[in-house]
Amino acid sequence: MKLLPLFLLPLFLQAQTCDILITNGRIIDGTGNNWYHGSVAVKDGKIVGMGRTLTFSAARTIDAKGLIVAPGFIDVHTHLEGDEIKDPEAKSFIYDGVTTCITGNCGSSHVDIGKYLKWVDSLKTSINIATLAGHNDIRKAVMGRANRDASPEEMRKMEALMEKAMREGALGLSTGLIYIPGTYSKTPEIVSLAKIASRYNGLYATHMRDEGDSVTHAIEEALTIGREAKIPVEISHFKLSGQQNWGRSKITVPMIEAARREGIEVTIDQYPYTASSTSISTLIPEEILADGQDSIKARLERPDINKYVVKSILARLKKRKLKHLSYAVVAYFGPDTSYNGKSIEEINRMLGRKHKAKYEAQTVIDIMKRGGASAVFHGMGEEDVVRIMKYPFNMFASDATIRVLNAGMPHPRGYGTNARVLGKYVREEKVIPLEEAIRRMTSLPAQKFQLNDRGLLREGYAADIVIFDEKQVKDLSTFDKPHAYSTGFHYVIVNGKLTVDQEKHTGTRAGKALFGKGIMRGE
Repeated sequence: MKLLPLFLLPLFLQAQTCDILITNGRIIDGTGNNWYHGSVAVKDGKIVGMGRTLTFSAARTIDAKGLIVAPGFIDVHTHLEGDEIKDPEAKSFIYDGVTTCITGNCGSSHVDIGKYLKWVDSLKTSINIATLAGHNDIRKAVMGRANRDASPEEMRKMEALMEKAMREGALGLSTGLIYIPGTYSKTPEIVSLAKIASRYNGLYATHMRDEGDSVTHAIEEALTIGREAKIPVEISHFKLSGQQNWGRSKITVPMIEAARREGIEVTIDQYPYTASSTSISTLIPEEILADGQDSIKARLERPDINKYVVKSILARLKKRKLKHLSYAVVAYFGPDTSYNGKSIEEINRMLGRKHKAKYEAQTVIDIMKRGGASAVFHGMGEEDVVRIMKYPFNMFASDATIRVLNAGMPHPRGYGTNARVLGKYVREEKVIPLEEAIRRMTSLPAQKFQLNDRGLLREGYAADIVIFDEKQVKDLSTFDKPHAYSTGFHYVIVNGKLTVDQEKHTGTRAGKALFGKGIMRGE
């Protein structure tokens, strides 16, 4: 047996132990600084050591030679509500490097935030989950889907629900102003609720009132809310919808830059695709959608209303300079899944109707009468996607729920948002540098949403870590074949637990609920 030299004995005795030791990696710490060769030590859910050389012994050592070691990605715009239980392992996010999701966006959330976050902790998902409080659901809890202003008493009730949400851990207020009933609300109503979120150190995240022809007015409204409520603003899935609006990012991005110079703390997020995804109901005039499904169906069955809706859809199509509803593709239609993956134009022909836009509009109406459908809308320009991507205070977000393999024909962003940025826009097209992309996925969202112990590789921070191959990372999900996990993420660690090991999910579910700062003032 070979004895240890006496002069090395003190060093040996000082050697620390850890759960996971990552060695030989190229570390990108999330700050935007250049990478360096080094090691990371993880113990009890925290990062306990970082540096070019570490003297740790570990239960598990990961040799990250040739790989990037980065903080776990934070997806600031997701829609998890109701789907967490379908796949608590959240593989569509985990395989894309995401370790934390922020849900409750577009005005849609649980109203009882405290109950929801407790349920998240009891379910034990593979990802961390934080939530905003959704204006639409708060309004529905008080007013239903009514198309009118809130009375003073109703306003007081909504404010009470907003305050309760913030005290129970919501990160702030979200709105979805193209969705019912948010679209029926006026700016002062939102300002009143945003002021409460601000009082509890929250933020205001919005799916604006318009992302097409009236986008500049919608941006101004979001900035007005930030200005009047004295609250940080996050404008979600920043884009230009409709061919007639392509190129207008030359106007919209400078609006954000000017607002920041004014002193408004505004940032944006985007998904790196030229198609959006939302409800087919967005093709229907908003006044038709008030109240419940029975009311909507009854209106659409009236000949005068039917004619009005067809005329509205045709006017929208003409504005886009299109002859058919080929840009709208059904993602999921429960009553008839043969519609899934087909455009409205294709479905119309499948039904044996004449190949004319007015009959396609009628097909949309028929879908709405049967409960509606989710859809993918192709209508953005790549030039705008790239210009928006270059803006430094812009984060990447999937705008997706947890995907279930082979369920429907969903937008590929739910599987491949981060891998697409890293593969297509960083490696292949060199739109932004790798270190900058990582900053946008980690420390920028952590700072904006005040997740103060995440988003950086730093001693004392939560051990959310991704280890990936920058030369091989790739999104495999496409619009035609969306159900495919991203590749290239060799290891993912969540709260110090190895969740992906050599590109295979281990089944570990170490995620937890994350809380906003308002809970410090709660009961």
